[in-house]
Amino acid sequence: MTLLSTLQTRFEKNTHRHQEIVWTTVEARLKEHPNKLNILQTMEDTGGEPDVIGQDKQTGEYLFVDCSPESPKGRRSVCYDPEALASRKEHKPGHSAIGMAAEMGVELLTEEAYYHLQTLGTFDTKTSSWIQTPEKIRLLGGALFCDCRYATVFTYHNGAESYYAARGFRGMLRV
Repeated sequence: MTLLSTLQTRFEKNTHRHQEIVWTTVEARLKEHPNKLNILQTMEDTGGEPDVIGQDKQTGEYLFVDCSPESPKGRRSVCYDPEALASRKEHKPGHSAIGMAAEMGVELLTEEAYYHLQTLGTFDTKTSSWIQTPEKIRLLGGALFCDCRYATVFTYHNGAESYYAARGFRGMLRV
């Protein structure tokens, strides 16, 4: 199955995520921007199951977000950013969420985007996902992550250098 057909199948199975958006317009935009298909392929390859969750009202861009039930398996056990990775003296993780997202060409979800995603389904009931962290928190050594427990979405903090097997990140791609 090609990536486009995988995306179309997922899009059609999950219409509640993108009401009033039709696949043909999304597909046309993807064909206009083939480099975005490469990014979506990487999201898919790392377990993200990307799908459209909306459209930016100002730019008209479609918003693809990782909609896998749990934080994408190929992007877990990472600390928050390259600075946190560099600060670890021992037991370094293989990568950082911000560094990996930049290499992939996606951005971490904001807290607002994460909460919106949770209105479209139930995600991260066994895992957690790093989210964009305000600079004032990051300058103090912290970083934010979210998950869903007890039918409630939570935002937490941790040291940016921390990493856990069940914590990864969800990406957003604008097309």
